Amino acid sequence: MRPDFEPLLDKARPLFFNKLNLSSKLRVLVLAPHPDDFDAIGVTIRMLRDKGNKINLAVLTSGAGGVEDNPVNKLTRQEKAVLREEEQKASCNFFGLPAENLSFLHLDEDAEHHIEVSERNLERLKTFWDAHSPDIVFMPHGNDTNKEHKRTYMLFQKLMETESRSLAALLNKDPKTIAMKNDLYTTFDGEDAIWKAELLRCHKSQHERNLRTRGHGFDDRILNVNRQVAQEAGINEKYAEVFEIEWHPGNQL
Repeated sequence: MRPDFEPLLDKARPLFFNKLNLSSKLRVLVLAPHPDDFDAIGVTIRMLRDKGNKINLAVLTSGAGGVEDNPVNKLTRQEKAVLREEEQKASCNFFGLPAENLSFLHLDEDAEHHIEVSERNLERLKTFWDAHSPDIVFMPHGNDTNKEHKRTYMLFQKLMETESRSLAALLNKDPKTIAMKNDLYTTFDGEDAIWKAELLRCHKSQHERNLRTRGHGFDDRILNVNRQVAQEAGINEKYAEVFEIEWHPGNQL
């Protein structure tokens, strides 16, 4: 085991990210199936940023399907894609992620506009992966009703078949996660929750869609999950982001 991973792989579970003494030299990659998946774990990523860890964000799809049709000003699919990318750029600017650390990979999609688990997409993802050589990778949990979340995890698993370096994958819970192991919590309260709500509202199209279809905003949708996680775990703080940890020792080819 690499010594810089020891705090993260302590067998005493659950662990608390707030208390981990992780090396600032660990390189971090967020694999976001859609624009906004990065923001759902914003408190954890901000802690890594504040420690000095290098963070890269790869958004795999445009997320155009998440933009509702407007009967007055109906947008094309390409216009919806541009809108969502602009929202992600705005959120990263608010977060403080340098523009050069944000990449839109535009992976191929099938006829139903879902990521293809194809050799072409795998090659494109591997090219990006090899250029950044992450030590820790974040993504939504694969046990999820969202097809993009499931297929992102499938592509990641295929990458791991030939990855020689050891690394840790942190798979986060979101509103559509079916079940997972709660290995690692990042707890927060008060001002951090206010900050995260503002970060999430940068995704204006998603915020307005949630207000219309669910009666609450995108910020409340994510923070309600964080609140429920904290309550179920009996955590003193009001909110918690939670992750399942996968250790990938690497293949010595």
